[in-house]
Amino acid sequence: MTMVCHRPEGLEQLEAQTNFTKRELQVLYRGFKNVRPTGPLKAQECPSGMVNEETFKQIYAQFFPHGDASTYAHYLFHAFDTTQTGSVKFEDFVTALSILLRGTVHEKLRWTFNLYDINKDGYINKEEMMDIVKAIYDMMGKYTYPVLKEDTPRQHVDVFFQKMDKNKDGIVTLDEFLESCQEDDNIMRSLQLFQNVM
Repeated sequence: MTMVCHRPEGLEQLEAQTNFTKRELQVLYRGFKNVRPTGPLKAQECPSGMVNEETFKQIYAQFFPHGDASTYAHYLFHAFDTTQTGSVKFEDFVTALSILLRGTVHEKLRWTFNLYDINKDGYINKEEMMDIVKAIYDMMGKYTYPVLKEDTPRQHVDVFFQKMDKNKDGIVTLDEFLESCQEDDNIMRSLQLFQNVM
């Protein structure tokens, strides 16, 4: 079986498209290329420069050993895989990371909206919000403090959705999402958490 190795676009082009320096991109690429999942997948001699969903899930699970990160990793993978090819290239990864770490508030919120818009119809419905929130709770595991009740995700979704669905039509548009998030001090603070990472 031959493996196709993917070489990223020129670093100058990525530097122009992201908020990373050439040196930071080189460090990120080395880390991306050398990603090694644990478990049944073995480290590859020639990393392809692309990550498929199964590998992505295994890597992500390492960060959340007490929970089940597979569903959230699935949603996150599809948000990173903007071209819907079934694999995340370095360019996809670094573009999303640039937005999440160094993007404007508006860019971060747009990216988050895209994550929650599972079916990519341009709206978030209550079921999509519930799917993402439940996946986050599953990922955190049963050993959270304080201990969460079984219906906690549903309660949080009910509160958030009621706040975000400004015109009460059963869906949250991008504009409603942006407005609601920018009015919420907790959300705005959480967007600033990773501002100075790297």
